[in-house]
Amino acid sequence: MDADLRSIQEARDLVVRAAEAQRAFARADQRTVDAIVTAMARAASAEAERLARLAVDETGMGVYEHKILKNKFASDHVLAYILPLQTVGIIREDKARKLKELAVPMGVVAAIIPTTNPTSTAIYKALIAVKARNACVMSPHPRATKCVVETVRVMAEAAVAAGAPPGLVSCVTAPTLDGTLELMRHDLTAIILATGGKDLVRSAYSAGKPAYGVGPGNVPAIIERTARIDKAVADVVDGKTFDAGVLCSSEQSIVCDAPVAAAVRAALVRERAHMCTPDEKRALERAMIPPGGKGINTAVVGKQPQEIARLAGFSIAPDAKLLVVDLKTVGRDELLSREKLSPVLGFYVEDGWERCCQRAIELLTLGGIGHSLVIHSEDERVIDAFFHEKPAFRISVNTNSALGAVGFTTGFAPAMTLGPGTWGGSSTSDNITPLHLINIKRLGGEIHPYHDPLRGGSSPRASGTSTQAAAPPRAARTTAVDVSLAGAEVQRIVDDFLRDFRGARR
Repeated sequence: MDADLRSIQEARDLVVRAAEAQRAFARADQRTVDAIVTAMARAASAEAERLARLAVDETGMGVYEHKILKNKFASDHVLAYILPLQTVGIIREDKARKLKELAVPMGVVAAIIPTTNPTSTAIYKALIAVKARNACVMSPHPRATKCVVETVRVMAEAAVAAGAPPGLVSCVTAPTLDGTLELMRHDLTAIILATGGKDLVRSAYSAGKPAYGVGPGNVPAIIERTARIDKAVADVVDGKTFDAGVLCSSEQSIVCDAPVAAAVRAALVRERAHMCTPDEKRALERAMIPPGGKGINTAVVGKQPQEIARLAGFSIAPDAKLLVVDLKTVGRDELLSREKLSPVLGFYVEDGWERCCQRAIELLTLGGIGHSLVIHSEDERVIDAFFHEKPAFRISVNTNSALGAVGFTTGFAPAMTLGPGTWGGSSTSDNITPLHLINIKRLGGEIHPYHDPLRGGSSPRASGTSTQAAAPPRAARTTAVDVSLAGAEVQRIVDDFLRDFRGARR
């Protein structure tokens, strides 16, 4: 109870301080904002190796070398993408429509940081929040607190040195569930960036604030009969083993076209995959799936395959990269058909791309609909069918999904928060960027004057009370009369005017 109270109070204090800093920062110009964001990114990049070591040591998850790459991606790649974006002042003007659009910051961003990708997610969320002139308060997973607190300290010091107000970027140092809920629900919190499990994302959406939430992925990798088999398998293995499979965009199952199934199995063996026997598969199910069949045993998340095999009660070669299990169905009866967050890969065989497609839909529907999918094929017709018809908003082609979906090997916006759209219960299907963290204020001038049909005659809105405003319409009407009147009619009007004028003088 004392820990919860301390966490709640700390969250309140940090949000109040962040709101004060953000009000001052809201007056910064684009050059100042960009200088601060650049300083933060460079500081994080310079510390990428040390922060990666802190993350691995504290969480016990993932691969040190891969976490370095993720930290560099979140700092260097994200900076390169966001730096040219205009997030201050007039961001669009349409003179023909008399329209101007002004970027306005949202305020305080509550950033929830997962244990699987702690330092890289903290770097990314801080950069996109500050680029949009927001403040950012982070709440890390309790098992990743120290590495996230240190990551935030590095960036916050760099930001202040570059001219940011103190408190613009901060982190809860004693996170609890109650403290995180207080951060999300605080009156001064403007928006929530939530990355984590289903329960956390559900809490974010029920906090009464706008939120971008990202839950699980269950990415199918389709290897169609026209694929370049060796490259396709190498890509899947690279994606599945990257940081020991903790990215939500990592491949979870291969769906293999039947004519190339034998070649794909052979390529997996060459890539040092351990092909599990039926008994080993059952042992993995017992070790990886908690009683009741919900979720994944956290003891296997982000672990190496040898450790997972030992936990399950069997041994594999010391150089094995991953475990592959044959699967027949999708759902409760096939426990490993879900997201596994580890170097364990499902393997399906289906005859024809249409049946591969149907299996992929089943996998996405089970857990990960709207998230990501990858297809390996040289048939543009098949690729186009997957693009148009499959329920995933990031479809990577002939690359690995783990890094393709986040924008490292593809042209997608580089991001660590990937919206699954309304299909997946999110308000966006985008990779989240600073442009998702600004409000847009609009100024519009009249381009279609309104004439009330009940007024009759000339509308005062058309003639106006200003001489300048009224002059163009009168000139237009006079010109029309002069052109349309015959000479005799003009003479009659002049004679009538002179007669009335002389009568008035008498």
